[in-house]
Amino acid sequence: MRWVTYRSDDGQRAGVLHGDVIHAVQPGVTLLELIRLGPDGLRDAGERALKAPSVTVEMASVTLMAPIPRPPSIRDSLCFLDHMRNCLAATGRSPELADAWYQIPAFYFACPATVLGPYDDAPMAPGSVCQDFELEVAAVIGTPGSNLSVADAERAVIGYTIFNDWSARDLQAQEGVLAIGQAKGKDSGVTLGPYLVTPDELEPYRRNGRLSLHVTAIVNDVIVGTGSTEAMDWTFGEIISYASRGVPLEPGDVFGSGTVPTCTLLEHLDPAAPQQFPGWLRDGDVVTLQVQGLGEVRQTVRASAAPVPLAERPRP
Repeated sequence: MRWVTYRSDDGQRAGVLHGDVIHAVQPGVTLLELIRLGPDGLRDAGERALKAPSVTVEMASVTLMAPIPRPPSIRDSLCFLDHMRNCLAATGRSPELADAWYQIPAFYFACPATVLGPYDDAPMAPGSVCQDFELEVAAVIGTPGSNLSVADAERAVIGYTIFNDWSARDLQAQEGVLAIGQAKGKDSGVTLGPYLVTPDELEPYRRNGRLSLHVTAIVNDVIVGTGSTEAMDWTFGEIISYASRGVPLEPGDVFGSGTVPTCTLLEHLDPAAPQQFPGWLRDGDVVTLQVQGLGEVRQTVRASAAPVPLAERPRP
């Protein structure tokens, strides 16, 4: 099933998409509440909505929100090691990775308060002149648990969606000196959508147990990068298992895959030929991300107001 959340005169509504028609559940019931029923409960709710919807609406006539507009938590991973190698090379460093990258499936926490819908304008990070996008796929937890095995972690996934990790590369580089993790360089927005697609819908795209979804990243109708989720070095099962060590995961928790290699502007920097770089995102640019089986998100980048300045601390 493909689940959506949309804005209506009744407020936020959830429903199952069948063709181009949304079959809505009763008003006041969110997709997150249905996810908390587990995979069987979500499927039963979907079947009821398809047979006897509260209302049906054409998808083109409503505004889609993120499937889960305010997830309990968002973890963004780095499951494609070639992405990190490419970023290191693009910024003039050695692409050789430290041993830890092969030992630990890395992730950081993103901001649930700045989740964007699939067609919402995307604000630039205040103070940034190096705004970027990152094409990812997200897995959403449907079964609570902690200390999960890899197999149990895979079974805990209730659906998948497109994930755009908007990134301010200049702020990210400045904060990187502090070596305490991601901060304002990643806070300006995370896009989720357009649907939450249940695992059974994606079975035709599995190869040797892995999702093999072709992806395309486009800026102003020019293809920036393409790739496949089959290239993941760390699987969703592995990253979710690692994250669950000593920590309870909740239904609705979101796990980004990390960037599919080449599907971000940063990787296209070339220290030997800087003039070939297409440039960072600017006000009015349109970013379109397409993922096989998961649909498409399309957003316009918008400038933000300047940040409130802070005085530097005096050196001792």
